[in-house]
Amino acid sequence: MTNLIDTEAVLEWFYQHGRHDLPWQQSTTAYRVWVSEIMLQQTQVSTVIAYYQRFMARFPDVQSLASAPQDEVLHLWTGLGYYARARNLHRTAQMICEQYQGEFPPDIEALTALPGIGRSTAGAILALAMGQRGVILDGNVKRVLCRYHAIQSWSGETRTLARLWQIAEDTTPQKEIAAYTQAMMDLGATVCTRSKPACSNCPLQSGCEAYNQGITSQLPVSKPKKTLPQKQTYMILCYHDDATVMLQQRQSSGLWGGLWSLPECADDQALADWLQSHGSEQDERWPALRHTFSHFHLHITPVLVRAAASPQVKDSAGYLWYPLDHSLKLGLAAPVKKLLDRLAGHHTLNTDQS
Repeated sequence: MTNLIDTEAVLEWFYQHGRHDLPWQQSTTAYRVWVSEIMLQQTQVSTVIAYYQRFMARFPDVQSLASAPQDEVLHLWTGLGYYARARNLHRTAQMICEQYQGEFPPDIEALTALPGIGRSTAGAILALAMGQRGVILDGNVKRVLCRYHAIQSWSGETRTLARLWQIAEDTTPQKEIAAYTQAMMDLGATVCTRSKPACSNCPLQSGCEAYNQGITSQLPVSKPKKTLPQKQTYMILCYHDDATVMLQQRQSSGLWGGLWSLPECADDQALADWLQSHGSEQDERWPALRHTFSHFHLHITPVLVRAAASPQVKDSAGYLWYPLDHSLKLGLAAPVKKLLDRLAGHHTLNTDQS
């Protein structure tokens, strides 16, 4: 293949300008690299750092993560989104302890067989923590390669993705593998950025086809846009005077899987039926808020309901009265936490006025 990346130039740039003080670069282990790579999927470094530090303080090794309740794992993930990542993280920790005596398997096939570990994450674990030749292709590296080779198709297309993997395989050196892997991620994150790339600071400028053709701003090609469907729901804030609110645990799979959420009703009739079945009336409705998922927009209308004097929930498991001071550590979806924080302020105000 022609126009291979100059790995020596990349490494020289990295030793002078790369990132060397990220939390997961300290006391590097397969566990620490793995957690950081999972958190960094779909999420920027600036957001991840605080979550990573809290997570490591509570779960310093794979054994402590494996033995923790899922609710606590999801609680520490609250706000990061894409909660299947946290569920897979928890399950994989258990499998590593059960099947591999707490040690990460040192080969690509065994790693990618674990829940939530794809080809690039496995490559990062091998390269950054085990000193083995692992090939990565995260979002930052895709952007560098798409520009360097002037690839003018969306990286998610099957043929394009296969081409990028082949380029990454051909380019990745046999030596200084950890440094090169981190260098390519850093290059994409700090120089070859999504908008306004700092081409004048790039060690690959002279060989970059996008730069030489003057099309850097046009690459990489964006994913074809689709109009996201709109969905509606009522979220019921059924609260009691003791500063608790009714929560319901969602099914383990699917949207917000395993998280605790507010009871929901799809329409006015379902809301009326819910209120009647609980012997309650709505106090008020708050203005709707919108939460965007990758595949649809959800418009949430919060409905305040004061519970009966002696609150009771259904006999089935999966319901509880949650303290508004968040003293109970549960996984909450971001919009639910936002509504609970607002309800806490509302309750305090009403208490002060009474």
